[in-house]
Amino acid sequence: MRPSWWFAAAAVVAALVLAFLFLPALVVIPVSFTDRSYLSFPAESWSWQHYRQLVDSPVWRGSLLQSVAVSAVSTLAATLLGAAAAIGAWRLGARLGALVRLLALLPLIVPTIVGALAYYRLYIDLGLLDTFTGVVIAHVVAAMPFVFVSVGSALANFDPRLEQAARSMGARPWQVLWRITLPGVRSGLVSGAIFAFIVSWDELVVLLFVTTRNVYLLPRAMWDGINENVDPTIAAVATLMIVITFIRLCAERLLAHHRQKQELS
Repeated sequence: MRPSWWFAAAAVVAALVLAFLFLPALVVIPVSFTDRSYLSFPAESWSWQHYRQLVDSPVWRGSLLQSVAVSAVSTLAATLLGAAAAIGAWRLGARLGALVRLLALLPLIVPTIVGALAYYRLYIDLGLLDTFTGVVIAHVVAAMPFVFVSVGSALANFDPRLEQAARSMGARPWQVLWRITLPGVRSGLVSGAIFAFIVSWDELVVLLFVTTRNVYLLPRAMWDGINENVDPTIAAVATLMIVITFIRLCAERLLAHHRQKQELS
């Protein structure tokens, strides 16, 4: 049995790591409610003025709407492609399946800055710089591996005999997919879609290379705001992004818990 000091040291290290991760949020959130026109902490009094400015400003409002639109489209496309790749790798043989897995996970292996440079050079030739289509493509490529892993994990617990039974009863391939396979991996699909949305919602590096003003998402607007004029509105935007990401993560955890209960039952 390990000595008690080992557990105490592990607890202290875990607490320090959690403090390091959550301290920025604990600072940003109070700053967003300050009544000053500049960043101040601690706030002397509380106000919603910077959140009202976020809604009233055409720049921030447009960035928010564009971010929601891009994230929604990217999530849908990444979920469809990632699920198709995961199911394909699951049905293929060992060698072809391994090759599909490698290709699907490649965006996680390539450094983000390298991928951003590649997108910039490619989009110059294709005329996709600063376009909605170009940003969606980049976000789909970045988010698809998370869907692939999530659906692949769900397929690992899926009984292939269910598909065999459906085919033996005369079901067509699309019927087997729609009525047997997809419902069996529903939790993986939802979890993958949540992570895909978070990836698209927070992506900045690629945006710095492939967008200017026509496509102006929240991460890019925050970056420009920090460089040009630091004001508490940026803290309000950051708080909004933190809250949305936190809600998505909580939803994913609830789905994972529900999936575990179903597997145990």
